[in-house]
Order: sequence, then C-alpha cells, then structure tokens
Amino acid sequence: MHPLPATTHFPDRAVFETVAIEENVCIGRDTYRIRFASSRMAAAFLPGQFLMMRLAGEDEPLLGRALALYDVVRDAHGRPAGLDIVYLTLGKMTRRLAGLGAGARLEVWGPLGNGFPPAAAEHLVMVAGGIGQTPFLAMAKEALGLAYYGTPPRQVPQARSATLCFGAKTADLLGGVDDFRAAGVEVHLATDDGSRGHHGFVTELVRPVVERLGPSVRIACCGPEAMMAATARVARELGVPCQVSLETPMACGIGICFSCVARIRDAGGGWDYRRTCVEGPVFDAEDVVFDEP
Repeated sequence: MHPLPATTHFPDRAVFETVAIEENVCIGRDTYRIRFASSRMAAAFLPGQFLMMRLAGEDEPLLGRALALYDVVRDAHGRPAGLDIVYLTLGKMTRRLAGLGAGARLEVWGPLGNGFPPAAAEHLVMVAGGIGQTPFLAMAKEALGLAYYGTPPRQVPQARSATLCFGAKTADLLGGVDDFRAAGVEVHLATDDGSRGHHGFVTELVRPVVERLGPSVRIACCGPEAMMAATARVARELGVPCQVSLETPMACGIGICFSCVARIRDAGGGWDYRRTCVEGPVFDAEDVVFDEP
C-alpha cells in the first residue's frame, strides 16, 4: 500500500468561482475544449487534478461534473491566467455544455484530488483510452520542462522523452492529438476499427514502446477500467512503475457522498474503499483492485 502523498490536496483548498466561457471548440467527434479565465485556479492546479463544473443559475442537472485539467492557459508574461478543459458529450450536462458559446457562465470549483506525483524516469509513457488523454497534456509538458504548475511552481525530475499511446473506437474520436505532437510528445494511435493507427487495443502498443525505451520508464494510464487493468499487468510484467487516474463517476467531488469509492489495497494485504475524489484520482496501479474477468 502506497501512502497518500505529502502534498495531498483536500477540498477545503479549492477555489469556487463563477466564470465566463472564452472558447468552446470542437476538437474531435463529440469532443470539445472549453476555456475560461481564472488566475487563482490556474495558479494552483497540478497535472492530474480535476474540477467540478455546472451550468450557472441552472438546477437541471443539479450536480456538477468532474472534469480533468487539460492545461493551464498563460498570459503574455507566462503567468497562469485560465484553464483548458476537454470533455466528451455523454450525458445531459455535457450535451448542454457543448451548445454554449463565449460569454455563457459556469460555476466551477477546484483544483480537487491528488494529481500525478513527481517521479524520476528518463521516459514517460502515457496510455489513454476513450477520453483518457485529458490529464496527460499538462503532465507531458511538465515532465519535458516546457511548463511548470502549482504555487510555488513545483520542481519535477525531467524526462528525456514523453510518449502517448492513445486508443479510441474510431479515428474521429482521437481528439487533441495535434496538441500532444506540438508539445514534442511521440504519439502512437490505435483504433478498434483500424481507421487510424494500430488496428486493435491500445494496450497492445504498450509493451513494444516500453521495451524499446529501456528500463528507466514510468507509465501513467487513464481510461476504461479494463484498459487500465491490462496496462497495469504489462507494467508489472516489465517491472516498471505505473500510476492510474481513475474515471470513477463522482457526485460531489469533495469527499462527502462516498459515491466514487474504489477498492484500494492496504498495508495488511487486504483492501478498503477509498474516495477517488479525495484520496485519488491518481493511485499506484499495484494498489488498485480492478474488476477483472
């Protein structure tokens, strides 16, 4: 059992604001990037953390939605000024969100949860399925020394390279690929239907990528549970560390409702429930008890 990091972020440190949308653009089928200004929140966010978002002045849907940081937007002087959030239109709230334009108002609170901890490795390999790429752009930029996050800006060991293995059902669902390539990330793609990249599961790309890079590799993974479980198995077999960012549905985002619990192993060899929104969403893959067939 890996203990909580010393920098655990509890919800009483979150910023609550009503903000205006600056941009809400489509970057792939059913996939949008929304941007809003919030210098306080932008200065506090770390890669892998999330925020809760709801439509301002609306009670339908009543609860907010948990959305990961995509990246911090900076002003002309390089100071944190706002946030980019990428989301997939799946339910009522996100479908309504996709229809909003500049000037529409949102209620947001964050940063929430614990992001990816700093770790020394020559190579960072990020494995994403579905909309699981969203926490990785900021992580890659930080690892490559292209951007710094948090107040004061945290110092992390620099990686020589960052690689994204990204899988989706079909090519037009691979949103944001150009953003990663622009940041110097090597991208490997997979689609279920073979319309782009490898024809098959994204997890089939992980082993050859890691073996090519050598022993000093760190894996980070986000996506469907079966994909994360498969990635964790590969990491274990190759003897490389792996963290997973769980996509457990959340209701409150601040640890009150216990609707987002995950089974996490304890020091005694058993397991207990831990709140994804407070103790997570990032956990060591070896600590997570996955539902496997």
